Amino acid sequence: MPHVHTAELMDGTALARRVLAETADRAATLTRRTGVAPCLATVLVGEDPASVTYVRMKRARCAKVGITSRHVPLPATTTTAQLVETIEGLSRDPDVHGILLQHPAGPGIDERAAFEAIAPEKDVDGVTTHSFAAMSFGLPGFVSCTPGGIMRLLDAYDVDLAGKRAVVVGRSAILGRPVGMLLLARDATVTYCHSRTEDLSSVVREADVLVAAVGRPRLIRGQDIRPGAVVVDAGYNAGNVGDIDAEGALGRASLITPVPGGVGPMTIAVLLSQTVDAATAQLGLVP
Repeated sequence: MPHVHTAELMDGTALARRVLAETADRAATLTRRTGVAPCLATVLVGEDPASVTYVRMKRARCAKVGITSRHVPLPATTTTAQLVETIEGLSRDPDVHGILLQHPAGPGIDERAAFEAIAPEKDVDGVTTHSFAAMSFGLPGFVSCTPGGIMRLLDAYDVDLAGKRAVVVGRSAILGRPVGMLLLARDATVTYCHSRTEDLSSVVREADVLVAAVGRPRLIRGQDIRPGAVVVDAGYNAGNVGDIDAEGALGRASLITPVPGGVGPMTIAVLLSQTVDAATAQLGLVP
């Protein structure tokens, strides 16, 4: 029987468990040294069921690792000005070390204005233009959590990025654009693709490292994966389906993230790790 190649799965769940254990240790040390537990404020506008679930999950994870969470629920009728005022209040509050505004904030909200109200030192979700600029220029600051999680996964599997052709499909402010900047910082040659890209398949075929972050189920066909490529599927669509045809990709990629259990668990792990970093700095200790 000829050997059938199958990609190795990048286990985000196991790596996230290690990051969270390390985060819990750091939170406990910080609390012991200062008498203050790290505190993450979660701001939720309205009652979108998926968002409510996400926030509940994040708060449960906080409790597990010794981070206090302060939940700030706001009615669906909240205006941009009211939301900005709430976030500015949290930014000024010395008892709050990190701020997470659950996305999407709602149809009538200027989300960018709301994100910009987060003080940079509390932007543990890495959503402000300040954080994006710091990340792009390699300056101290917080990374966007999903891209940060992706980089930790690539590092855990010893993926050498220098000189490699990286293709990012998607250009959102919190995923596509920042992950491209982080790959560029590691000396990868980065191509961004999006809904207007002509002949997407031909660009995807050139990728040594492929990051799909577009939110369209099975948009990328298995046969377009370059043999031996490292494939990161950051898409999450209805029915636990990613942006890549996983079955087709398994036979061609060298490494691939499963959906679920790949990128998702890493996002929360990075959020909580950065919350402890923020608290450590604000309490005057060296991270």
